[in-house]
Amino acid sequence: MNKIKVFITILLAFNIYFSDLLSEEKINNQIYKNLRCIVCQGQSIADSNSDFAQTIKSVVNDKLSEGMNEKEVYHFLSEKYGDWILFDPPVKKKTYLLWSLPYIFFVIGGIAILFIFKKVLKHKKY
Repeated sequence: MNKIKVFITILLAFNIYFSDLLSEEKINNQIYKNLRCIVCQGQSIADSNSDFAQTIKSVVNDKLSEGMNEKEVYHFLSEKYGDWILFDPPVKKKTYLLWSLPYIFFVIGGIAILFIFKKVLKHKKY
């Protein structure tokens, strides 16, 4: 019976240890996928094999081991390389128009379609 308790205790200890490693790896992969490789435009550093991507991966690992969280890593890298390195850049005063343009075009397109349908239905004879 004692052997079973020891076995279960060891199993739980390994489970806790490996779950911490897996959650750390998950956070790293999430950060890697949200950072753009400057060399391979359009690819994340998770998908890129360039030297730049490898360097940024090691910087991310170093910053996380220093105790930074995900947002702090993004902020550090965007200060160094600009917001372009982020696949999901933050909304700032300078980028309000850029973030709102798709919604503005959607509304304008909806109004244009509404006027076209009204015009077509007005001229259609039954």
